[in-house]
Amino acid sequence: MTDHTHLSSPTRQGSPVQVAATLVGATFLLVGVLGFIPGITTGYDGLEAAGHESHAELLGIFQVSVLHNIVHLLFGAAGLAMARTASSARAYLIGGGAIYLVLWLYGLVVDKASQANFVPLNTADDWLHFVLGLGMIALGVVLGKRARGGITH
Repeated sequence: MTDHTHLSSPTRQGSPVQVAATLVGATFLLVGVLGFIPGITTGYDGLEAAGHESHAELLGIFQVSVLHNIVHLLFGAAGLAMARTASSARAYLIGGGAIYLVLWLYGLVVDKASQANFVPLNTADDWLHFVLGLGMIALGVVLGKRARGGITH
């Protein structure tokens, strides 16, 4: 019997891309919950359902609304669900990263004081979305290649 423990194989928690999708999803869930906690979210009394009129800020930096928090919760739940297989975890990270890059571009061009800023977004959100987009895509591509290129038995 040959010992293959040194080979690149999935752990009991899953392949690296699955672990990454799980961690990203769990982080989004946490952020969604934190957006509803006064103190962690400053200006909580100014939290609106949606739109640029919401003056609540997660950690005093990132503008949030009820809609924004719910999107984080749903995005997190999707990450946990899609982390069940390597291929869906890769799709979550790359597809989610692409969504965040589109959201970054939207944030750059939208008038922050207009009804079009319905999520709402501020400059800090925009640049966080850029970093998240690139990071998620990088994780999906790099770790996804390992999952697809791994040795099967």
